[in-house]
Amino acid sequence: MKVRLEIANSYFYPDLVVTCDSRDNQSFSEDFIRYPRLIVEVLSPTTAAFARNALAKRDRGDKFADYRSLETLEEYVLISQERISVDCFRRNDEGFWVLYPYSKGADIYLASIDFHCAIASLYEDITEIR
Repeated sequence: MKVRLEIANSYFYPDLVVTCDSRDNQSFSEDFIRYPRLIVEVLSPTTAAFARNALAKRDRGDKFADYRSLETLEEYVLISQERISVDCFRRNDEGFWVLYPYSKGADIYLASIDFHCAIASLYEDITEIR
């Protein structure tokens, strides 16, 4: 499902998106979400970069900057493919984004949907990772 960003007049295709906003019920027939609560991206070496020097939007840089314009977005989660690492950016009550990094052995908490899981469950059956 794609996410529509009005301010950027564009669409993104996150790996996972969660909406709890009834206004998105109308958008489902149009195949996009306007009011996401949670967005999750699985990073690849090419999408993980911070730089603005490529045409493609990068998950940590340009794309996250655009996603921050979504008033309903509470959390943006980046899952590494190269190591056991999850970065959860959570908007606090003052509107600032706070990083909650998780690594090997940690339990992940996604406040936006009140979800807990062991980081190990995300990397289950993956043997070639540090």
